Amino acid sequence: MTIVGEGKFQYEVDRDWLRNKPAFWELGQCADVGVDSKDRIWLFSRSKHPVTCWSTDGQFIGSWGDLGLDKGEFRVPHGVFIDGDDHIWLADHQTHQVTKHNENGEILKELGVHGYASITVTTVGGNGLPFNNPTGLATATDGRLFVSDGYGNRRVHRFSSSGELEHSWGEAGTGPGQFSILHKVGVDKNNKVYICDRENNRIQIFDVDGNYLSEWNDVVGPGDIFFDDEIAYVVEQGGGNGISIWTLGGELITRWRGNADACQAAHGGSFDSNGNIYVAEIGEPGQGQRVTKFSLI
Repeated sequence: MTIVGEGKFQYEVDRDWLRNKPAFWELGQCADVGVDSKDRIWLFSRSKHPVTCWSTDGQFIGSWGDLGLDKGEFRVPHGVFIDGDDHIWLADHQTHQVTKHNENGEILKELGVHGYASITVTTVGGNGLPFNNPTGLATATDGRLFVSDGYGNRRVHRFSSSGELEHSWGEAGTGPGQFSILHKVGVDKNNKVYICDRENNRIQIFDVDGNYLSEWNDVVGPGDIFFDDEIAYVVEQGGGNGISIWTLGGELITRWRGNADACQAAHGGSFDSNGNIYVAEIGEPGQGQRVTKFSLI
């Protein structure tokens, strides 16, 4: 049994949590997970079954969606966000779309044009319109949507709750408000916007209008960030892979990384109502390509 963390944040690692996977299925690269109000875990993976739903004890509930480079609904799954009404938002960086779904997979809203990448204005990858390789999304308390347009445009886009583009900011670079790759975005309870600026090894923090507030630099390859009231969880893809847990004030509470028994290819994560953490792993077969559960002790 592997134990990670410390103090009130100690977890038992369960690498084989998905024990009821249907026969003959391969999960493929597991890009991200989200947890709804019923504690159902929604997995977005690069497989023939891209959207799957699971119980907290690893029992398969259902699936929908199809994957294909030509006509598939999804091409390269990347980010999941479950909003307060249990709608499932998905970001696919090769369809260049963000889509909103109900639990049955019905599309309720589409942002971006399927398969069309908006041309980036500058030669260094900044100032483009939505979308060019979007990676993640999150909503503020008033329902406004923030999208990390991450591999192509190096931009953050804010949409109204009805899906109208309101504001964008960012460009390629290393200074405040500049980005290398915007790998994911998170919004805390105070409506501060956190961008995982992965290759710059930092998390930049903004207000809802894109004004730079501060940044966290004690991270290596931050890939995802998600919040539980006053606590922030960060998936770190560098430094051997792992998780760090922070206060909203930027104080590090605990961290584990470089432990192959805990994480091998962490990419995205979420937590359930009991404080258990679920981390999607995106590695090669036999090294990742799973969802690891960290059960709070």
